[in-house]
Amino acid sequence: MRLEGRTAMVTGGASGIGAATARRLAAEGARVVVADVDEAGAREVAGELDGEAVAMDVLDLDSVSAGARAAEAAVGPLDVLVNNAGGGDRGVGWFVHIAPEDWEFQLRLNLHGVLAVTQQVVGGMRERRRGAIVNVASEAGRGGSEMNVPYSAAKAGVIGFTKAVAREFARYGVRCNAVAPGPIETPLLDALTRGGEAGDRLRQGMIAATRMGRAGTADEVAAVIAFLASDDSSFVTGETIGVSGGLTMM
Repeated sequence: MRLEGRTAMVTGGASGIGAATARRLAAEGARVVVADVDEAGAREVAGELDGEAVAMDVLDLDSVSAGARAAEAAVGPLDVLVNNAGGGDRGVGWFVHIAPEDWEFQLRLNLHGVLAVTQQVVGGMRERRRGAIVNVASEAGRGGSEMNVPYSAAKAGVIGFTKAVAREFARYGVRCNAVAPGPIETPLLDALTRGGEAGDRLRQGMIAATRMGRAGTADEVAAVIAFLASDDSSFVTGETIGVSGGLTMM
């Protein structure tokens, strides 16, 4: 098992890609902390894995700090951090009609939250001179997504952040990479494409844009995250790997 003896925290781990990732990391031998604003959901997933659960709202710096401390108190210093918390269906629509509070929410949830959690964890990794950080970005951050401008901007920021952290911490043995999912069958995709006929058209358009002609699964994303968290990717840092059925091929 590639992660035997390692500790890991997955934010947004109560559902979707986060839950699939927590399960995959545990199957690879890691002791996993599931962090989520949905504490009951986090406990349910952690219970499947003989793992730990912590409450964490990435929009709240105090919650992030307390959650990170609780995670390390439960399993010890973290070897792996997966920044998955994000999403949100606010700020979807034509950009000229989006209220400032909605695009500010998207930036706080999908970008600022990643910065906040990473800052709490990466210092310990630097001191121990080892660690792997995997950020869940999006193909929307690489190619842009019509009617999803704030989300696209936030995920582009995650990709830039990933590269900068990789440069800053490589000398300390800490790697930082990202995955860029395309359309994945998750609650987030359901939220973004709900709304009757218009939602169905949006979903089908996203799927048709992939070269493989289908939506992916959360397990397929989790498999790539597990690779980036493991020593199998020991010479990989600063990269963003698309998990999108050939949506952009960047």
